[in-house]
Amino acid sequence: MKRYIILLALFVSFKGFSQQKPQYTQYIFNQYLLNPALSGIENYIDFKAGFRKQWSGITDAPQTSFVSAHWALGDNHLWSNALTSFPEQTGDPMDRNYTQNYTSSPSHHGMGVTVVQDKAGPLSRIDANVTYAYHLQLSNNFNLSVGAAAGVSSIKLDVNSLTFPDSQTDPALSNAIVSQLRPDLSLGIWLYGARLFAGVSAQQVLSQKLSFTNSDNYNTGKEVAHFFATTGYKFFLDDQIAAIPSIMVKYVQPAPVSVDLNMKIAFKDKIWLGGSYRKDDSFAAMAGFNIGKMVNLTYSYDFTTSDLNTVSNGSHEIVLGLLLNNIYKVPSYIRMW
Repeated sequence: MKRYIILLALFVSFKGFSQQKPQYTQYIFNQYLLNPALSGIENYIDFKAGFRKQWSGITDAPQTSFVSAHWALGDNHLWSNALTSFPEQTGDPMDRNYTQNYTSSPSHHGMGVTVVQDKAGPLSRIDANVTYAYHLQLSNNFNLSVGAAAGVSSIKLDVNSLTFPDSQTDPALSNAIVSQLRPDLSLGIWLYGARLFAGVSAQQVLSQKLSFTNSDNYNTGKEVAHFFATTGYKFFLDDQIAAIPSIMVKYVQPAPVSVDLNMKIAFKDKIWLGGSYRKDDSFAAMAGFNIGKMVNLTYSYDFTTSDLNTVSNGSHEIVLGLLLNNIYKVPSYIRMW
């Protein structure tokens, strides 16, 4: 029994004081997953579905699936075109003229939903949240939005996947807590314009106890807050080729600060290539393309640079995006990387 309890205590302590929320490479393509202040940032319904297989080659390594959607509240035609006053027929978000004629969107509300399923070893969790944001028009060029996400987290332990040195069933299994439900809350702020974006957010801000045993001696596990800060800027190499560098800093106490450096090159708003470097962890190659005015598909591969590279074959991530009710035919996302 003690062997089983100690095993769970160590695992929960590790999860309790390191990253507990899923890790993404393509957050730069869907900042909404990390910051609820992006709810309703575009003038259409932004739907995405994605899958990430981390550390391929390692048995029971983390796997993450998600779906998300968000939209502006109110009149379906809040803006004359795609959040700007620039003529619709030339409204290419990657065009230099588009950004020069950009005007910020009027103040408005937005909402959305996210569902994320994450599994690592014997533990799995589903996070379901409803999000809300208010977008304030600061000037003709910038908006500032504040947002929140509220929902629940269902965390489960698969006791059938636990094995022990001997074949005898550990009696502690009958006392294990195999499922628990916890409230979830995230907060965020986002500043954006034609070329610049910057934001901060905090996930899992409600400190909740996590324990998979009824023993008072091994119930110190808990959820901890995850903090994110990111910014990026769009540079034009010519009229229709843009380079967008960005950086994200992540902190989960007491783990070391994590820093991501990203670069994207977009060609005529049809196809883009990118790269990302995560300090002391990995570097990634990314690519994506737009299919008409409604569909986009992106893929990334992470090359592991930590000590796990001796057993890991890297990480794969694929994301499908749909621009629903895209009446102004904007071919891609304006507000994000």
